Amino acid sequence: MMSSKLPVLFVTSKLPALAQQRLEALTDVEVRQHTGAHAISRTQLLEAVSVADGLVCILSDKIDTEVIQAAGPQLRVISTVSVGYDHVDVGALSRRGGISLGYTPNVLTDATADTTVLLALMAARRVKQALQTVADGGGGGFSLSTGLGSQFTGKTLGIVGLGRIGCATAARLLPFGITRIVYSGSQPRNDRAQPLNAHYVSFEELLKESDLVCICCPLNERTAGIFNRQAFAAMKSTAILVNTARGAIINQDDLLEALDNGLIAHAALDVTVPEPLPGDHPLVRHPNCTILPHIGSATEETRNAMSNLAIDNALAGIKGQELVAKVDL
Repeated sequence: MMSSKLPVLFVTSKLPALAQQRLEALTDVEVRQHTGAHAISRTQLLEAVSVADGLVCILSDKIDTEVIQAAGPQLRVISTVSVGYDHVDVGALSRRGGISLGYTPNVLTDATADTTVLLALMAARRVKQALQTVADGGGGGFSLSTGLGSQFTGKTLGIVGLGRIGCATAARLLPFGITRIVYSGSQPRNDRAQPLNAHYVSFEELLKESDLVCICCPLNERTAGIFNRQAFAAMKSTAILVNTARGAIINQDDLLEALDNGLIAHAALDVTVPEPLPGDHPLVRHPNCTILPHIGSATEETRNAMSNLAIDNALAGIKGQELVAKVDL
């Protein structure tokens, strides 16, 4: 006699409203979910993977060798609600075998590019200082000589990683008067660069030439800590650095030193290490550093689309079907 037991889909976080409604309405799997206000604990995660057939996780869940080894033989898919998967040990997953990895590309491109431009404008127009002035009572009223920022008219934009988000960011910034776009990466991307009239240069040349540098590359062994003391020393003292990719691409101690010494004008970050940074962290308090709490994809439309794609990947993996968006292990 066949068992009527449903496969278990474990979700490590509450989803946006529409995706959550869909999740709760599923009838072909048993949904188990961590819905607490705080992140799932390590113990809870290890217990969950021991019985789950499918796991939906988020980027703050560390899916390392310990988690993969704790997974029961029935686990068939790990589906992350993110386009990046540096929080997953893909090597350990590959060695284990039999577990697919799903991710959510494409659907968060526009929202993340919007946030990148938002941070660039906040940095250029010194919005952090302006908001503080208002909070402090106005600073004495209108002034022709204080609180002055800068424009992008006639400036050079440097994109580190001309992927989907990098292209979307460049396209959004062009109407602000950017006259030259340069990009760096592991190889030229002529198909993407041509519509933007973007020029492939070395990382070192990009740092030297750019007035605005936007980090849009994935975190990997090649990019981890690439923005360090040497990189900041090569940049223009008037340059703005924006990071909406991953926090570990920047050496934060070196960034603080660069800001203190005026090596660059401003850093605007949507991602840090850790997340969140403590409120008394020197970068949080620095007048020339603007930090957002990782809201790059935080729109109703995008977060629901990401979550639904993650559910699609998980259900396909549980059923032994091809994932909609699969990482090649």
